[in-house]
Amino acid sequence: MPPRSAPRPSRALGLAKEDFDFDQEIVQVRRQVKMVRTKLCFALPKGRKVREVPLPPSVAKAVWRHLDLFAPVPVTLLWDDPTPPQTAVEAKHRRPRTYNLMVTGRERKAINRNYFNSYVWKPALAEAGVIAPLEESAPDGARVWEPSREHGFHALRHFYASEQLEAGESVVSLARWLGHSDPGFTLRKYAHFLPRAGARGSTAIDAVFS
Repeated sequence: MPPRSAPRPSRALGLAKEDFDFDQEIVQVRRQVKMVRTKLCFALPKGRKVREVPLPPSVAKAVWRHLDLFAPVPVTLLWDDPTPPQTAVEAKHRRPRTYNLMVTGRERKAINRNYFNSYVWKPALAEAGVIAPLEESAPDGARVWEPSREHGFHALRHFYASEQLEAGESVVSLARWLGHSDPGFTLRKYAHFLPRAGARGSTAIDAVFS
């Protein structure tokens, strides 16, 4: 998993059709597409925290639309470490696994998170006017965007957490969905995303004395 300062689309890029249970209205976070020494492999999510997250009907509808437009692609990668195994135990643990990925590249392969960030996420932000467009490449041919850590892919996670808390969802449930072992950490991390939270307390007291 990338360091904290890096973008984190790895889990989204590892989503497969079989992770969605439309009847139970849940999506299972069970893997990520991880890069190890320039090679991709499947691995457990960060902290090895497999979990189930609610799948709202509106999101399920969007997923179905995506499936209608883009058929899932079976992708096979080694598990956890793409380097050649040295022992029978390593060979068993790293054996190839195949999943029907929801998002793949033009060559119908798993996507490198760095490629996604530079060629998909940042261009989308520029198109939406969130960051400045990329006018030209660096001398070495690299695509260099303006620093925009606050607009990284991880911002979607912040948005989800803040909306859940603002709606009054239990911080214990939210911590479980985010993969946090300590609900207190979840509250400390996302409390500042609640600009209207104090208004609910005032409204509650007014209701008691009115």
